[in-house]
This record gives sequence, structure tokens and C-alpha cells, in this order.
Amino acid sequence: MKDNFGFVRVAAAVPMMRVADCSYNVEQVKQQITEAIEEGVEIICFPELTLTGYTCGDLFFTQRLQQNTLKGLEDVCDFTREKPIIVLIGAPLKVDNNLYNCAFVMTDGDVVGVVPKVNLPNTGEFYEKRWFTSGRAALQHSAEGLIPRIPTIELWCGDVPFGPELLFMTRNCCFGVEICEDLWSPQLAIQGAELIFNLSSSNCVTGKHAFRRQMITQQSARVHCGYVYTSSGIGESSSDIVFSGSTYIAENGELLSEGDRFQHNSSMVIQEIDVERLRIDRQRNTNFTKDQHGRYRKVNVAPIEKEDAYSEPVHRHFSRTPFLPAPADSDAFSADAFAIQCNGLAHRWEHTNAESLVIGISGGLDSTLALLVAVQTADLLGYDRQRIIGVTMPGFGTSDRTYHNAVRLMELLGVTQIEIPIRDSVTQHLRDINHSGEQDITYENAQARIRTLILMDLANERNGLVIGTGDMSELALGWMTYAGDHISMYGINAGIPKTMVQFQIRYAANYWYSEEITSILMDIIQTPISPELLPTDENGEIAQRTEDKVGPYELHDFFMYHFLRYGFTAEKVAYMASLAFEDAYSEDEIRHWIEVFRHRFYTQQFKRSCQPDGPKVIGISLSPRGDWRMPSDVNEME
Repeated sequence: MKDNFGFVRVAAAVPMMRVADCSYNVEQVKQQITEAIEEGVEIICFPELTLTGYTCGDLFFTQRLQQNTLKGLEDVCDFTREKPIIVLIGAPLKVDNNLYNCAFVMTDGDVVGVVPKVNLPNTGEFYEKRWFTSGRAALQHSAEGLIPRIPTIELWCGDVPFGPELLFMTRNCCFGVEICEDLWSPQLAIQGAELIFNLSSSNCVTGKHAFRRQMITQQSARVHCGYVYTSSGIGESSSDIVFSGSTYIAENGELLSEGDRFQHNSSMVIQEIDVERLRIDRQRNTNFTKDQHGRYRKVNVAPIEKEDAYSEPVHRHFSRTPFLPAPADSDAFSADAFAIQCNGLAHRWEHTNAESLVIGISGGLDSTLALLVAVQTADLLGYDRQRIIGVTMPGFGTSDRTYHNAVRLMELLGVTQIEIPIRDSVTQHLRDINHSGEQDITYENAQARIRTLILMDLANERNGLVIGTGDMSELALGWMTYAGDHISMYGINAGIPKTMVQFQIRYAANYWYSEEITSILMDIIQTPISPELLPTDENGEIAQRTEDKVGPYELHDFFMYHFLRYGFTAEKVAYMASLAFEDAYSEDEIRHWIEVFRHRFYTQQFKRSCQPDGPKVIGISLSPRGDWRMPSDVNEME
């Protein structure tokens, strides 16, 4: 594939095996290598001591098993000749009359490196020190730190780099190899490994599976890496312990794939790891620098390139709503988000000694969320909800649906209501500036600015704090009127993207309020998003729909997340969106809307540069004082 957008396709394989039957195990390995090549896998990882089995016991000392192991390794290695794949496979190896538990890195008929296991477990059911020597024996201390004592070993294919301090450089990534308990060390990542492959043989006991999954996921987050783990399956001896064949592929704290355990045949999980994403996080973490004490050796690995390599990461799932949590975490997520907004507003309310909060209530999503936050904040502080002043300002485009939802919601929530129609004042203002009366951008923005003027003057009169309702998606697109809804005294929704606004209102509807309030909130969620600045249609329905003009917010939130969080190119984000939304939008539609997003994001920074204070709620913010600092006159990047 000419441009893989930084994705490296990997596989964690568990072959069906027989203890000490190297020839049988080799055939199972070959079958899985063939399957992986058909799936476009670049690197495949097998378990610890793949060719012999982990539970051979004192058979490891026998010449026959050692001879059969070498023959099997040579067979697998030759099988990789002229094949576009890198194979990581476990086997014992005798070096200087010491037996090492090793991982062999093979490609195109050659062994490019051998990594011995360092941390040998020797408690409980494990007796590895009885048979194996630690990989530390291959190193020695010097004034420059750890250096190889056995830099190379001689195999059938010639001299091969040997040692635990090897890194492997491919055309797409730098990867390291560790075996089972070597997982605990961060050194591979610190020295530059972007992907880490762990060949393991961890047995199964109750509770261990969840702990192992958590440990691997956390390790990938801790060192900003991709982590591929595979462990021995049930073909191992069950004399005293049972192996389940656990496989995991994680990326920077996210578990991408997990295989089924206790399989009675060979199994494999395949996934893509986004190396560009890992590099961006390491670049931003300026504390993540290479440890120069005891430099690791780098080995170039150049497998055969497959002409018809996979064209898309079909195994990789991209959430359509990257700002939102997994369903199991949604309640805690929403509760935290409300807590952040409410406590931020509470502190600002107390600090300013304001008597009231003044909020323009339209019956739309954003003002509804702001109102719910204000009500919860008043309850938190023990204030009377009447100190919240909700202002309806019907204009030329106000629909009956939104108006009645706004009025009834305020009644049921027990806040102070004020209604100030703006049609006459806007008409007079347009006359004052000799406007033609055409329903143009001036006609629309005049309404937004009149509304802001009313809220500000009411706040002056009532010793109030004007609460902004605009959300982060609108900030990204610049979809607000400068000096209109752009301005407030505290932008409570500035850290909430549009898809999350709906999510938060649904949470409140489900848990906090009466049946009637819940009904109103659910109708608000289902109401078309609109600034309601143009007249309704002949049926009194909303005629002006925001998403017809700027595009679907679910797409823009997807674009915003991957652009702000990782700095990905528009081409890569569009490619990911085409996979996430493949049954919802065509590739042409996605390319069109991402160009709209890109253009608006760059040209509308001047609005964000002077946006009001507002709390950061999720991991991304557009505050010019915090997460995002960009010149207002920056040139658009292609």
C-alpha cells in the first residue's frame, strides 16, 4: 500500500501445539503464517517457546529436543523466504553451553535477531531458573553503561545479533521484543520501541485474565506504545496448570482486540496499530526522551513488500463518537462532566458576588444544557432557583415547538422567566443602518447581537452573570455571531462538543427529572439544530437547519477530535471517517465536509482568540489560554 497512514497490521497467534513435538508445531506455525499473509499482516507474534512448548520440563536439557528445535527453526525461517511478513517465534537456544529462552525475529529466509528472556520466574508453579539462563548474562557493565557481552551468535544463516537490548527497524516502525515477565520494564519503549511484542506462556487461574488485560492496557498507556501479547494455549501439558491462549492488542491505553480463550484449535487476532498516533503523543510528552545510558542496538528489518498489500485497516474500529465513552462508563462520564461544569460555574458565581445568572433560553440543545447546569449549580450552592433568569427572545425564525419547550421547561424547573420579543427592535435597527430588508447575513446576525445586548443589559440591571451557551463544535467551526452569541461572561458549554451536548441532556433526562421534564428534554434532543434566524416554513416548522449549511455535527466532531488530539492530516482523518461512517456517508461527502471543517477552523480563529472563560471538561479544549494557541491570521495548510 502506497500510503498506510501510519497503520501497521499485526497479529497475535496461538497455534494448536503438542509438547516436545517440534515437527507438528512447525506445521501449525506455517499454516498461521500463511493465513496472516493472506490478511496483509506485517508482523506476526507467536507465544513463548512456540516450537517446543513451555511445559517440556527437564526435556529442555535433552540433545534430541535441542536438535529438533534448531531443525524446526530453520524450517520456519526458510518458509518465510520471499514472503512479505516478519515472524516472531519462541524457542530455547543453547549459547556458550547456557540455555536461553529466546524470541527469534525472522523475515525473508533470515534470522535478523535473537532476544533472550531476562526475568526468569522461579516461584510457585514456575521453575525457569532450573533450565534457563537470564538474558542479563549476554550483557556486561562498562563506563558507557550496559554493552553486549555476546553481540552475535552463529546460526545456520550466519552471524545474528543476540541480546535483550535489540530494537528492530522496519520501513513503518521501530519494534521491540520481550518475553513474558519482561513486560514489567519500560526500557524498550524508553529506548525507542513504538511497538512491543510479548511472547508469553502465562497459565490461567481465576481472576488472572482480567488482571493481565488491565496490566497490558495500562503498560501501553504508560509508555505510549502499541502492545501485542500472545500466550500459550491449551495444547500445553495440563499436569498441574492450564493455559488458555490469551491474546491482546493494545494501543496507548486502549484495548483494540482480544482473542477468545480456551480454543481447541489454532487462533489468531489481527489488528492495526496507529504508529503515527503513538509518535504524536510521545512528541507532546517532552519528558519521554531516550535514556542514553546503555544504548540499545538497532537492527534493520526489510521484509519483502507485497504488491497488493491491504488497502485499508478493515480490522480497526473507529468510534463515530470519539468524544463519548463506552456504554459501561457512560453514567460515570456524564456525572463527572456535570460536576466539572457545575463546580466551575459555582466558583465563578460566588467569586463575582453576582445576584443572578442570566441565560438566553431558545428551546435548543445548547441553551437547554446551560440551563440544566445552572439549576444544578444553584442546588449545589443552596441558592433559590429563582436567582436563575431565563430569557426567551422570540424572533423572526422562532418556531412554536422550540418556544413552548423553552417556556414549559423553565416553568417546571422553577427559574425566573422573562420574555422579550426582538422583532420590533431588530426591524428598527435594520432601518437605522439603511438595510434593504433582505434576509441576508446582516439580517441574521443583527438578531444574535440584539439578543446578546438584551442579556448583557439585563445582567447589569439585575447584578447578574451572563452565561454563554455556545459549545465547542461551534467554536471549532466559528458558527457563532461575533459580538453576538460569541460573547458572554462565562461560557459554560465551551468545553462540550455538540455530540456530547445531546449525550448530557439524555443523561439528565434519564436520571434527574420528572416524566414531563424528561419528555421535553427528549423532544429538544430530537429537534433539528437551528439558530432560528430565518422565518419558519408555511407549517410553522423550522426552515433553517444548521447541518444543511455547515455539515453533520457527528462528522465535524469526528474531524475535530482526530485533528486536535493527534494533528492528523485531513487525508488521514477522511480515510478514518470513511471507515467509521461507511454506511452513512459516501467518501465524496466526507471529503467535502472535511474541507468545510478545515477551511472554517483556520479562518475562524479570531473568534476563539477572544472567547470568554469556560471550563475544560474533556481532554481537548479550544481555549486560547489553554489547549489551543494559534494566530488568528494563520494561513490555511493544505
